[in-house]
Amino acid sequence: MSKPTSTNPSDYDVLIRRWGETGYASYCPQLEEMIKGNAHVEVEEAMKKRILEYIASLS
Repeated sequence: MSKPTSTNPSDYDVLIRRWGETGYASYCPQLEEMIKGNAHVEVEEAMKKRILEYIASLS
């Protein structure tokens, strides 16, 4: 699967799931990347930042 070329952050999904007893994981299917952390907000913001970094790398 090829990486997306969209520069619109809304085109990227951020899925968040509880991971283990005390952790959370966010996943972006379009980038096929996962970020793990200890708080819902932490992993959500980290993935949004990663998506913006990816979009910036397209130009």
